Amino acid sequence: MVNLSPAAQEKILQLLPNIVKSYQTPNVRKATIQIITSFLPFIALWVAMYLLIDVSVWLTLLLGLVNAFFMVRIFIIQHDCGHQSFTPSRRLNDFLGLVCSTLSIIPYKYWAKSHHYHHGHNGLLDDHRDVGDVNLLTVEEFSRLSRWQRFLYRLYRHWFILFVIGGCWYVFVVVRLPFIRLKGWTKAHRTLLFHNLWVTAFYIVLALLLGWKAVLLVHFPIVAFFSVIAMWFFYVQHQHDNTYKQLIAQWDFVRAAIQGSTYYKLPKVFHWLTGNIGYHHIHHLNSLIPNYELARCHQENPVFEQLITSVTFKDSLRFIFNKLWDEQEQRMISFSEFYRRRQGRQ
Repeated sequence: MVNLSPAAQEKILQLLPNIVKSYQTPNVRKATIQIITSFLPFIALWVAMYLLIDVSVWLTLLLGLVNAFFMVRIFIIQHDCGHQSFTPSRRLNDFLGLVCSTLSIIPYKYWAKSHHYHHGHNGLLDDHRDVGDVNLLTVEEFSRLSRWQRFLYRLYRHWFILFVIGGCWYVFVVVRLPFIRLKGWTKAHRTLLFHNLWVTAFYIVLALLLGWKAVLLVHFPIVAFFSVIAMWFFYVQHQHDNTYKQLIAQWDFVRAAIQGSTYYKLPKVFHWLTGNIGYHHIHHLNSLIPNYELARCHQENPVFEQLITSVTFKDSLRFIFNKLWDEQEQRMISFSEFYRRRQGRQ
């Protein structure tokens, strides 16, 4: 991020929504190419895994790890369909979203609704900040917890629990049940029930046709690896060192998009494998921009470099230690720093 005066920052921020608006038109040709380059490799690797089950379970799982990235691409199509940004047709978007969600097993409409909530509340320190997001406490909130409550939060924020167990728990359990009980979610709960019944029936039929090994040793490992990758990306893109967190009175949508989301600067092949979700600052600025236009939007508008937080994979590793939001210093801190401060005041 370039050092700019507050006035200069504000001027640029006001211009950004109009700058990116021209990129939000879906492109059928690009969408079709993405479908082909996502589903065909996924299916080919899936079949290869199925054929290798009796040869080597470890080789099967290794291919599963590779195929998890194509699952990410498929999920990004589902994600864009939920935003109605992937194709110009709502009906086609909903059909593709259902197909993608059958593979990802993440319920299409229920998840899309929680994700819309996340977009509308990104960086907002309200009572429902965990809806569609990784739960985060402020320093003051953590200070008020009992010893047992602090232990539970620290356990939840442990890297293994959060990324490995947490990713799988989210995909296989959290989005399977109607935990979100906000006003206006009755229809979403019905779509969740439909999706659970549909996915259960689909995989029972698949198991009857190909055997349970196809489900337990081929598809479920792909989904498990995918869940870890997805959880990592989501965390890195919102819980970086100087992210954006504010109460409603001070909250600003554009600042939350640009300052509260990172540009995950990865090699091109990983941007391709992850559906360009690393350009998260643009996605939050305008969720109607299809994923296949995000990179072009970023590259054609160097003004972003003056405001965004660019993060490499090496940079992102230290974010594992970001546990609490310090409202006074407007930055993330570790548990170690929190307890050092407490000892210093005693």
